[in-house]
Amino acid sequence: MLTQNLWINAMGGVIAIALLVISADIAVRKLTGLASYFRLSTTFMGVTIVSLATSIPEIVAHFTASVGILTGSLDRQIGSAIVLGSNIGSDVVQQTLIMAIVVFIAGTLHFRRYFLAKSMIPMIGTTLMCLVLGWDRHYSRLDGLILFGAFLGYLYYLYVDERKHYREEDHGFSEDGEKPAGMPGSRREALRDGAIAIGALVVTVVSAMVALRITEDIVVRTGIGGSLIGVLTLGVASALPELITAVSGIRNGDHGIPLGTLVGSNITNPLVAIGGGALISTYWVPGPLVLWDLPWEAITGAMLWVYLWLNKGRLGKGGAFYLIGLYIAYVVLRTVFFAVD
Repeated sequence: MLTQNLWINAMGGVIAIALLVISADIAVRKLTGLASYFRLSTTFMGVTIVSLATSIPEIVAHFTASVGILTGSLDRQIGSAIVLGSNIGSDVVQQTLIMAIVVFIAGTLHFRRYFLAKSMIPMIGTTLMCLVLGWDRHYSRLDGLILFGAFLGYLYYLYVDERKHYREEDHGFSEDGEKPAGMPGSRREALRDGAIAIGALVVTVVSAMVALRITEDIVVRTGIGGSLIGVLTLGVASALPELITAVSGIRNGDHGIPLGTLVGSNITNPLVAIGGGALISTYWVPGPLVLWDLPWEAITGAMLWVYLWLNKGRLGKGGAFYLIGLYIAYVVLRTVFFAVD
C-alpha cells in the first residue's frame, strides 16, 4: 500500500529493489550450479543461462509492467518509460561501469577474438535492432516477435557451437572425478536447487511489482521522466546481479562467466525482456531512449569492441578508467538534456 509520504514510499522502493537483487542473486547461483550439472562451459553458461538468470529483474519488470498495461492497472506511457529506461540503463551500466569494476578486481581481462566475433558483434547488433524498431516511438507485437525470435535463433546457434567444442576437463571437472563448486551432486539435489531457484523467482516477481508501483507514484508526483528514473535507479540496481556473478567468477579464477555474463546480458535484456514485453502489451517508446540512450549504448559497445580488437583482447585498468568516463558522460548528459520523456 502506498502512503501520502513520498519519502516513505521511496524507502519502500529501495527495500523492494534490494529484495529483487538478493532473490535474483540466489536464483543465479542455483541456476549456475544446474548448468554445470548439465555439462555446459562457463562461457556458454555466462552468455546464455547465467545472463538469462541475471536478467531476471529486467524480464520480470517487463512482464509485470506489460500485464499492468494490458489490464489497465498501470499507465501505458509511464510503465513503458520505466521498464525500457531500466532495461537500456542496465545495459549501459554493464558495458561501462560494471565492466570497469570487474577489471579493477581482476587486474586484467582477456577477450579471445573468437569471443569478440561470436558474442560482442551480436550485442551491438541487438542494440541497433532496438533502435531501428523503436524509431517510430512504438514497439509493436511484431517488433516483439522479431526481437524474441532473434534470441531463440541466437540461442540455438550457440548451443550447436557448444556441443562441437565442449570438453569436461576445460570446465572444472578433474580427472579424479572432482566437480565444480556449487554443482548438485545428484538428481535429488538438482531438483532441490531448481525448487529454490523457482522460490527466489517468486520473490523477484513480487519485488518488481512493488518497485514498479512506487516508481510510478514518484514519477506522477515529481514530474521527472519515467525513463530517467528507470535509467538511474532501476537500471543500476538491475545490473547488480551481473556484477555479483562476475566478481564471483573472478574470485574463483574463471573469466568465462564474467565475460559471458556481461556481454550475454546485453543481448538477453533487449531481446527477451523488451521483445517479450512488447509481445504482451506493446510499448510506447520515450524520445530520449531513441535519441540518446540506444545510440549511446551502440556507440559505446562499438568503441569497446574496437578498443579490444586493437589491444588483442586485453582490457586493463587504463581501459577501465576510459569506461568509467563514458558512464559519467552518459549520466550527466542524460540528466541535463533528456530529463523529461
